[in-house]
Amino acid sequence: MSVITHSLNISMTGDSNIENLTEHIQRILAESGLQGGILTLFVQHTTASVMIIEDEPGIRADTKNFWNRTIPADPQLEHNTRNAGEDNGHSHLRGQLQGPSLTIPFVNGALTLGTWQQVVLIDFDTRPRTRNLVLQLMGE
Repeated sequence: MSVITHSLNISMTGDSNIENLTEHIQRILAESGLQGGILTLFVQHTTASVMIIEDEPGIRADTKNFWNRTIPADPQLEHNTRNAGEDNGHSHLRGQLQGPSLTIPFVNGALTLGTWQQVVLIDFDTRPRTRNLVLQLMGE
């Protein structure tokens, strides 16, 4: 069994910005030469997450609205009041709920995503930044 690890660096704008990673991941999988196994995607930040969605404008808007309603920005959050200059307590809470990783099986050199499924990165932070992701393939 082979283990192949890649890094992805994605520039994001914050504010629940969504970036589609599916083509990046498919390209890395194709270049690996592996035919079957599992892919793990992990974002190395506490204010961003990875998820699978039907990536179309309505779902992007609904997703942003969902997070704004579920965990709104609040200057009174303890993270913000205990850490001078911080305003992203809500970003950390969103990241905790959504989670930092995904595992996707692949067969015959292709991700086993459903017809409408796309892999995306969502950036909950309050400012632009580059997000670092680790993509690890295990298989044959």
